[in-house]
Amino acid sequence: MTKKIIAFGGSSSKNSINKKFATYTANLFQNTTAEIIDLNDFEMPLYSVDIEENGFPEEAQNFLDKINEADLLVVSLAEHNGAYTVAFKNILDWCSRIDGKVFQNKKMLLMATSPGARGGGFVLDMAKTRFPIHKADLVGTFSFPSFYDNFDDKKGITDETLKNDLLKIVKSINF
Repeated sequence: MTKKIIAFGGSSSKNSINKKFATYTANLFQNTTAEIIDLNDFEMPLYSVDIEENGFPEEAQNFLDKINEADLLVVSLAEHNGAYTVAFKNILDWCSRIDGKVFQNKKMLLMATSPGARGGGFVLDMAKTRFPIHKADLVGTFSFPSFYDNFDDKKGITDETLKNDLLKIVKSINF
């Protein structure tokens, strides 16, 4: 049976480098199907308890339903001021109010990239601590630095060391 990967970048940017990176990585896995989701398809009001009194947005349940379909999650987080983007955090906030086990014990390859040399290291560290609380089974993590220097839209990762490091992680994941 073919395994299903759900992949997304933790950004609402139309040209998200994290979405590009998650897409690239999801397609490195053999004998799988990859569905790439866009956070813009799950746009909802900013979370507040006042709004929650009127119920939950349908988009929050739709996001949880997508997570449920996955055998593996490939997530690449964007970093805004050292933390999650507002778009991703809002989805996480709404979904966690429906079910605190947002990631439903799914295996997850958690990554981050940025134009800078730290490769989203702050947000990756934050998520490595937080996501298991929301029942993510972290089976690998990867920080990809200096995206524009190390990635080509046609060739993928251009730095051989970084490419080999990611391939080693991908090959180590059994799901």
